[in-house]
Amino acid sequence: MKNLDTRRTIRKYSDREVSSELLNRLMHEASRTQTMGNLQLYSVVVTRSAEMKERLAPAHFNQPMIKEAPVVLTICADFNRTSTWARCRKAEPGYNNFLSFVNASIDALLYTQTLCNLFDEEGLGYCYLGTTVYMPQMIIETLQLPKLVMPVATLTVGWPDEEPAQSDRLPLQSFVHEETYRDYTAQDIDTYYKYKESIEENRRFCEINNKETLAQIFTDIRYTKKDNEAMSESLMEVLRKQAFI
Repeated sequence: MKNLDTRRTIRKYSDREVSSELLNRLMHEASRTQTMGNLQLYSVVVTRSAEMKERLAPAHFNQPMIKEAPVVLTICADFNRTSTWARCRKAEPGYNNFLSFVNASIDALLYTQTLCNLFDEEGLGYCYLGTTVYMPQMIIETLQLPKLVMPVATLTVGWPDEEPAQSDRLPLQSFVHEETYRDYTAQDIDTYYKYKESIEENRRFCEINNKETLAQIFTDIRYTKKDNEAMSESLMEVLRKQAFI
């Protein structure tokens, strides 16, 4: 069993198959995770075919692991199934609203993390793709998701064919607050971000991109205000189309 302290993101996979029996067992075990009202407000779309991976890839900026991984899992916030159940049982559902999307998203992401932990225990490698909410309409159309179903997470899964270095993490003191939230001083930021900013790779990012600080890499290049606002508008429009707003 692997310890989370040794966890690595895996983007390169061997040709070894991930059997349906193994994957189904782990997805079943993951269903024991916490869920609001015991409703399990999530669904998982399993993609194995090269054709479907090819169609999904543009929604994830054509990251190579989408096509190369044996399995791609799209985890969705799903109030469609629960609403259909309610209507079939003489109950009128009221889940076409933003709160329901938040609740279903929390359920889906809890399930996703539990599944990741099980992958670690089994020795499988995986990569969590944050691009899922950038162009969700493309994913919705490709996977034929009905209203009240929204993709919120994607995992590429396979047997590792690499052992990359671990990503750095902020120290515990930087994110744990005792009793009440204590806001950060400039001195706190210096202390908590000292190691991250000192890593040679991060220093090289700044040099290559002609930036003075690592923070500018994130604000000016990786996650810009302009892109965030544009994708926020797109996300809200898709939520309207999926009947969550």
